[in-house]
Amino acid sequence: MSKLLYQGHGSYRIVTNEGIVIYVDPYIGDGYEMEADIVLVTHEHSDHNRVDLVKLKSDGVIIRNNNLKVGNNYYSTSISGVGIEAVEAYNNNHNKANCVGFVITFDGISLYASGDTSLTDDMKNKLPNYNLDYALLPTDGIYNMNVEEAARCAKIIGAKKSIPIHTNPSMLFDESVALKFDVPNKLIIKPNDEIEL
Repeated sequence: MSKLLYQGHGSYRIVTNEGIVIYVDPYIGDGYEMEADIVLVTHEHSDHNRVDLVKLKSDGVIIRNNNLKVGNNYYSTSISGVGIEAVEAYNNNHNKANCVGFVITFDGISLYASGDTSLTDDMKNKLPNYNLDYALLPTDGIYNMNVEEAARCAKIIGAKKSIPIHTNPSMLFDESVALKFDVPNKLIIKPNDEIEL
């Protein structure tokens, strides 16, 4: 069974059925002891790109926002059976030219790693067609959309489970914000919680 460990803020680790280890936006928290096959960096803000926390396997790869986005074009790749597709991410604090989200597919699961963003055209026009299993969305209301807008985005995207993260820039996790994430399919996970996907 594939698993997701929430490390806090916007950082989490995925381990697939085959033992492929994926880190998304490493920055803070625990759980960096497993060597990585894939590290995904949605953008180069310092709270999302601490790749120095991760030890890569000998054939491990780091995929940064500009590896799968060139100009206005978004690309996809496959590594060790894991599909990775870049999608839009942007708001007033995050330039569309330098930020992406990722749709990650593995073990028959599709997961939307939004990065730092607010409502995007891709959320409206593309992602609802993906029948996503999970969507992880920022909710801090300071550098990203607030929890109310994140809930609206979750309803538009229509993933089976929507997970509020990046709840407060100064904390690993702010449960009071997560509890305001008003969607019927919400899944609240706290730092160091590991769930089966």
